[in-house]
Amino acid sequence: MMSLKACKNCHTVTDLAKCPKCGGETSREWQGYLLVIDPDKSEIARKLGIHAAGRYALRVK
Repeated sequence: MMSLKACKNCHTVTDLAKCPKCGGETSREWQGYLLVIDPDKSEIARKLGIHAAGRYALRVK
């Protein structure tokens, strides 16, 4: 089973040790899952400062 991690900087959810978007450190301790398909039309993405489509964690420790 794949163990998902979230970037401590940009909150991108990935299965890699380093974030593919910003190169930041990832953590296994995260909560909430947000899938952004069209960040230009998403009010939630705008409030969270997300500018690219992808999978995001709401909270990362």
